[in-house]
Amino acid sequence: MDFSWSQEQQDFYDTVVEFSKQELNNDLIRRDLESEFDRAAWNKCAELGILGLQVPEEYGGQGADVPTTYLAMEGLGYGCRDNGLLFSIGAHMWSAISPIERFGTEAQKQKYLPGMVDGSLIGVQGMTEPGSGSDAFGQMATTATKTDDGWVLRGNKTFISNAPVADVFVVFALTDKAKGWAGISTFIVDRDTPGVEIGANFKKMGLRTSTMSELTFDDALLPEDAILAKPGMGMMVFTHSMDWERGCILAHAVGTMQRQLETAVDYAKTREQYGQPIGKYQSISHMIVDMKIRLESARLLMYQLAWMKEHGKDTKLQSAMVNVTIAEAWVQTSLDSIQIHGGYGYMTESEVERDLRDALAGRIYSGTSQIQKNMVARFLGL
Repeated sequence: MDFSWSQEQQDFYDTVVEFSKQELNNDLIRRDLESEFDRAAWNKCAELGILGLQVPEEYGGQGADVPTTYLAMEGLGYGCRDNGLLFSIGAHMWSAISPIERFGTEAQKQKYLPGMVDGSLIGVQGMTEPGSGSDAFGQMATTATKTDDGWVLRGNKTFISNAPVADVFVVFALTDKAKGWAGISTFIVDRDTPGVEIGANFKKMGLRTSTMSELTFDDALLPEDAILAKPGMGMMVFTHSMDWERGCILAHAVGTMQRQLETAVDYAKTREQYGQPIGKYQSISHMIVDMKIRLESARLLMYQLAWMKEHGKDTKLQSAMVNVTIAEAWVQTSLDSIQIHGGYGYMTESEVERDLRDALAGRIYSGTSQIQKNMVARFLGL
């Protein structure tokens, strides 16, 4: 495996980093406190081509390969401190664009992908329900009933990222209860569809600049061509998008951990206690060494996953390992970062503590760390 970057890829990474630093951190402390989504920053990311990195050029995308896509997301995380914005971008790309690009008809692709690439449409997936969590298929209660006019959608979804600002939802519903998971289908639902109700923005511990709410479908009538793929193929659609989401939605955190490491090193070199820089104390230097080891381990696993996807390998095992590795590494690195900065790191104004609040969600979304480990265990025959 060759993990070296071409000059073109390195130049693009540098462009993304500089863009992120200059354009994506505006008034972040206030926006985090007020749970405000930055639509202007979203549009700037679209203009740079981020939202359409892997979308074919005929739909307005960049047609980038997988490693370049991962490198760009890493660059975003390094330069942008707004983890909520980056999470929303990931949810849009992997849970909405990915399944439409893979399973959509030509008409569906033409209708949705150009707008999702240029930033005029925001998308997300609707899977989690009030009575379900990790057992999303077994506990699903939302139904879609076939009629002469199309499909009637009934049910509730919750913890739906991007929902308050989204225009397009990729929704999973039971179309044949008797078949269980084989009776689940996928639908593309427009925000303005009568019967679609979007709840108020949830207040969260972290990722506050990424909006989240409930979705209610009160006899929402969908046209017949709203179905994505074929009836009963919901698990296939979900598995595809989740493989991308698990492996990619935390890619930016590798860049974030690089920034955290560099910040910690700089602070440890300049902050003095008892007559010398705190980095001279083994208790501090060892924490920083651990940050470096976690970073490089996560980065190598991620690059390996990118290589595997680019070469058409089955990546379900690798995606789960990448997800849990980055999630746990980011939490511990954020804890160490606060500890190294002491009281300063605990203050909102330092912008150190926010990374920890944002990182903790990585242990939950796209499948909890425990679920990721269960998946790895199954692949090992346990």
